[in-house]
This record gives sequence, structure tokens and C-alpha cells, in this order.
Amino acid sequence: MSKILIIRLSAIGDVAMTIPVVYSVAKTCPEDSFTVLTQAFLTTLFINKPDNLNVIGINIRGQEKSFFGLLRYAFRLRKYQFDKVLDLHGVWRSWLMDAVFFLSGKKIVIINKGRKERKQLIARPPKEIRPLRPVTERYADVFHKAGFRFEMDFVSLFENKPDFPEEKSGKWVGIAPFAKHRGKMYPPEKMELIVKKLSGKEDITIFLFGGRGWESEQLQQWAVKYPNVRNVAGLYSLDNELVLMSRLDALVSMDSANMHFASLAGTTVISIWGATHPFAGFYGYRQNPDNAIQEDLSCRPCSVFGNKPCYRGDYACMNNIAPDAVFEKILAIIQ
Repeated sequence: MSKILIIRLSAIGDVAMTIPVVYSVAKTCPEDSFTVLTQAFLTTLFINKPDNLNVIGINIRGQEKSFFGLLRYAFRLRKYQFDKVLDLHGVWRSWLMDAVFFLSGKKIVIINKGRKERKQLIARPPKEIRPLRPVTERYADVFHKAGFRFEMDFVSLFENKPDFPEEKSGKWVGIAPFAKHRGKMYPPEKMELIVKKLSGKEDITIFLFGGRGWESEQLQQWAVKYPNVRNVAGLYSLDNELVLMSRLDALVSMDSANMHFASLAGTTVISIWGATHPFAGFYGYRQNPDNAIQEDLSCRPCSVFGNKPCYRGDYACMNNIAPDAVFEKILAIIQ
């Protein structure tokens, strides 16, 4: 029996993408013990996990934020006597913990993020646009290098459709219109037009997903304005939100954490892409590439994470996508 520490501290979507790999490995190797180290608030994401998989929470915005705080935490982790450390993050925080275990004689395997390839992908034109290795496969590579042999057989966090307090009637469509950066977010006024058209379909109920504060306020305005629209932002814990997502017929999402959450729940995602591109490797697990809505512009992608301002200044990658195109794609999938 081997005891394995798996490190992936952030971001939300990247942590979600570890689940298909980690669950597949843990189920294939029941004699081994696996422990995922991630941010404390993300531990509830690991629901219905294999019995030999544990999850430890860390607060990298609190006591473990500083170099010495993280170093002390790494030394405390040594008491668990892990045999191998698999670093799925590859940043200074994870490298620091790697070093502590390496000096203790433990085997360390670190992810190859393909930074050079990503840099070439987001260069200004002329450039070659080609799909890079998906992040889930890069995670799997780490386990393979550590000596594990397994198949990616993960399908969903739920073996069967879980119960939800409300009985389903007609079609349920989720819309998650927000993203952390402007380059990844479809203009709200255009998304509202989609909500408006969908709300005119009596057999469709629309669930709006987002965060608390400004996002919830924006979604509540739509919920009040249009029939058959419900704002669920902030109403459910993460695990219960996943249950709701599993009952949807489709989710419309940006290149954001919600795309990955719905993918884990086995739900079809219609994703809208702007500054970023599925070719960078962050597409939703097992999602159909045909359901990615994007403009064919020579400048795309200009950013891996969508955090760079549009150097053209017009955000044409998002603004040129017609609401009707998104609306028709939704109807084609759910009907």
C-alpha cells in the first residue's frame, strides 16, 4: 500500500478538472491511499468519492499565505508519512511543499503545464492554432509517471440522477453568464436577450447561476422581469448546486468554473468563448467540441486565462456572437 499526496490548490476550475483523473485512479488502485490537498472551500466539491480518497483543506489566504506559514504547514503534513507527492499545480507554493518532501526522501512528480506551447498559442497573428494537450490528460500524465496504470472511466459525480427538492417539469436550462475576466464574459445585455427569448417558451424553466453580491443582483433583475426564470445564485451549497446542475437538460456557460461543475455532473454544456480558446486545454471534461460557440478571428486566442485586455479594443470575439446563434444552439440540444 502506498500513500499518495496530490497537490492542486487553485483555481476553482482547475481543481474541478482533477476529479475525473483522481477518482479514476483511486477506483483502479483500491489498495493505495490518496489524499488531495486543495483550498478548504473546495473540499465539498469532492462528493461521492472513492473510499480510499481523502481531501485536506488549506487556507492559502490565511495563515498559509506567507512563505513561512506555508513552510510550517508542509512540515506538519509530513506526519502523514506520504510515499509520493504528485504536484498537479506547478507554482511556487506547491514547489515549496515539494521541496520539503523531497528532502525527506520522497518521490516527487510535477506536472508539465506546456507553458511554451501556451505562449505560442496566444501570440499575436500570424500564428498556428492547434489543440494543446487537455489539462485532464496532463494530470493523468503525472500519475502515469508515478507508476499508476488506469483508464479514465469517470462519467459523473452521480451514478444515478440524484433527488432534487423540486419535481422536474418540462425542460430545465441553466445559464451561468459570468466569468472572472471581461475577455471571457459574454456581454450581459446580449445574454439578457437570450434569457428573454427562452422565457417565452412555456415548457422551459431557466435557472440563473452566479455568485453573491453584484452578480446575484443582476440575475435577480432578470428573474423579476421575465417569466419562468429563477435566480439560484447563493441559494445552495456547492454540493447541492451540483445536484441541481445534474438535473439540467443543458447549461449555458462561459469558459468558467461552472462549465467544469456541469461537466462533473454529466450535464451538456453550451460554452461561449472569447479571448480564450478550447485549444488551450481547459475545455469541459467529455464535452462535445461542437457545443463551443466562438468566432473565427485571427487574433484568437489572445490569452490563456482571459485576464489580458483586448489589444484591438473592441472585444469582437464576444461582441460578434449573435444572441440568436446561442438561442438556436440551446433549442437544438434540448429539443
